Amino acid sequence: MALTHADALYNLARWLVRDAHEAEDLVQETYARALAAAHQFEAGSNLKAWLMRILRNTYLDGRRRARPEGGELLDENPEASGPAAPVARESESAQIRALVADEVAAAVQALPEAWRTAILLDLEGLSEAEMAGVLGCAEGTVKSRLARARAALRERLAGHRP
Repeated sequence: MALTHADALYNLARWLVRDAHEAEDLVQETYARALAAAHQFEAGSNLKAWLMRILRNTYLDGRRRARPEGGELLDENPEASGPAAPVARESESAQIRALVADEVAAAVQALPEAWRTAILLDLEGLSEAEMAGVLGCAEGTVKSRLARARAALRERLAGHRP
């Protein structure tokens, strides 16, 4: 059952670490930790949300270990690293869609990590209660993060309205 969520875990990992190989490693570590903690999983609860929480915690643990002693976690420039550049398209409409997709991806990458994670979990179809469990915060905090993230995306992407 846990393997059915591999793509969703990889997608979240890819957005968090911004590197395909690191994302694969993060998903692998997530499954290793999930297997070790399988006895803690409550039957009948949301397996996908449980796995996403493990992935997020694993990601945060890695960032804490990589941080210099006493240093702060800094977000690197989200414009400099993100999803791969678009592949050349034959049709003009496909090129336009690719450019818009890149701008949307850059806008999501530019969000603070907490907002970006909330948006990505929302896109994965998790409820606000499930997101709260993954993020380890109250549902109200999730609602606030989603509202702020959506507002920031609307502002950044305002030029793309029909």
